[in-house]
Amino acid sequence: MTSRLRWRDYRTQGGGCPVHDFVESLTDDEAAAVVAAMREVRDRGLSAARHLRGDIYEVRAFAARRGFRILFSKEAKYILLSLSAYVKKTAKTPAAEIDLAVERLADWRRRGRSGIS
Repeated sequence: MTSRLRWRDYRTQGGGCPVHDFVESLTDDEAAAVVAAMREVRDRGLSAARHLRGDIYEVRAFAARRGFRILFSKEAKYILLSLSAYVKKTAKTPAAEIDLAVERLADWRRRGRSGIS
C-alpha cells in the first residue's frame, strides 16, 4: 500500500514553496541525493524516515560533502507533506527547524489543507 504515497510541498500563504526552493538551490548531485532519499520514503513508507516529534518526521540525505534533512508529515492517507529543509551541521536536529515544521503543518491544516502543490 505504501507505493501510493505521494510527496507534496507545503506552500506559504504567499505561494512560496520553501522545500522546493531549497532543493533547487543545491548542486545537481546534492539535489539528486535529496530526491533519492525522498523517493525511498515514498516507496517504503515511514519506516524509511526518523520520527522527531508529534506528526513530524525526518528524511536524511547525504551527498559527497554535506548532509541534508527534509522535515515532513504524513497527511491524509497518501500524502507526504514536505515542510522544512536544511543543511545538516550539528548532531541533533535543531529545535528551531522542528518548531518551523510544526508551525507550517498547523498553518496548512488551518488553511484547510489547501496549502499544497
